[in-house]
Amino acid sequence: MSSAETKKAGLLSNLTTQILIAMILGAALGIVIHNNISEATALEFSNKIKILATIFIRLVQMIISPLVFTTLVVGIAKLGNVSAVGRIGGRALGWFFTASFISLLLGMFFVNILEPGVGLNLSNVDLGTATEVAEKTKTISFDNFIEHIVPKSIFEAMATNEILQIVVFSIFFGLAAASLGDYVKPVVVFLDKTSHIILKMVTYVMNFAPIGVFGAIAGVFAVRDFQELAITYFKFFGSFLIGISSLWVVLILVGYIFLKSRMTVLLKRIVSPLIIAFGTTSSEAVFPKLTEELERFGVKDKIVSFMLPLGYSFNLDGSMMYMTFASIFIAQAYGIELDIATQMTMLLVLMLTSKGIAGVPRASLVVVAATCGMFDIPIEGIALILPIDHFCDMFRSATNVLGNALATSVVGQWEGNEEIEATE
Repeated sequence: MSSAETKKAGLLSNLTTQILIAMILGAALGIVIHNNISEATALEFSNKIKILATIFIRLVQMIISPLVFTTLVVGIAKLGNVSAVGRIGGRALGWFFTASFISLLLGMFFVNILEPGVGLNLSNVDLGTATEVAEKTKTISFDNFIEHIVPKSIFEAMATNEILQIVVFSIFFGLAAASLGDYVKPVVVFLDKTSHIILKMVTYVMNFAPIGVFGAIAGVFAVRDFQELAITYFKFFGSFLIGISSLWVVLILVGYIFLKSRMTVLLKRIVSPLIIAFGTTSSEAVFPKLTEELERFGVKDKIVSFMLPLGYSFNLDGSMMYMTFASIFIAQAYGIELDIATQMTMLLVLMLTSKGIAGVPRASLVVVAATCGMFDIPIEGIALILPIDHFCDMFRSATNVLGNALATSVVGQWEGNEEIEATE
């Protein structure tokens, strides 16, 4: 290992340690605040301290749009032709939909086996807290999904960090650049250099990660009674952890099947992105860092820049597993029987409706609420899972990062093997 690589490894280890310490300190501070001051003051403290997390996430969001655009355009231009883009895109979508189906199926399996919603007491649930989420379900429809895919303005899409829309524009732009060949080479070179500048910015932004994680964790524990949540939601959260852990086992086993011993190296590479996503409950917050780590892992930049933006729109494994789990949990809580045929229909509906909401705040809850409405399950049942949702979101976000890292690495290996065979 070169001295530069050793230095990078040391920095990564140092950042990971700082984030873990920040999580512990944040939780400790939040618990002290919750137990020693009034509820109103604790809420005010929570709102203030969460600004640290908001600043960090906004710093990351600041660079996501230009990073996706520049890397994706350069990646497609380097691929060189439409057939290569079609081949990689086909493999990517095939992987994404297979992974989504398995994730949804696991959620459906464990919620039916463990039945966390059966016999739940609904008397103490504040149904008013579900209003905000329920309002957003009005935007979930097939028409809106199609409209959401196609940008009416690339500047509007960039301003609002609509990754899926930026991907669509970048694909068209990249294909056009590739078709013009050497004539537009200066533009591609410029975008390539720009992407490297943005990736350097990532290094600076990541220095704020421990502060952001500290603020996020402290803000939650300041207003949540952890013991009360643990007792009230023990069965729901415990069942969810069993399901999400099983998904991790499946993903890691699949990784070892395709990547073999290199899967261990990949897991070591993505430790820091996993912890950041876990602490901030935002897989989007680690997009730039994950791009960097996957390239260091050995995946070609053109594959990373093509796969990751697609993955963030189509491959949210942790969120998918949670959607079926939460939807059927709410039905169980209200004593609504759903036969297997209805549940499979729900699964297929979730496969479609979940693909158009990348970047939407509390996206999983919005889709769950919309799905409940479609199957005559009370939408206000969302209030049942709101108190514990933040903790579930920590695991969802980390799982989304693992799924996208794995998908990108496997497709990168397939493409690498094809290139080797082509030269032999």
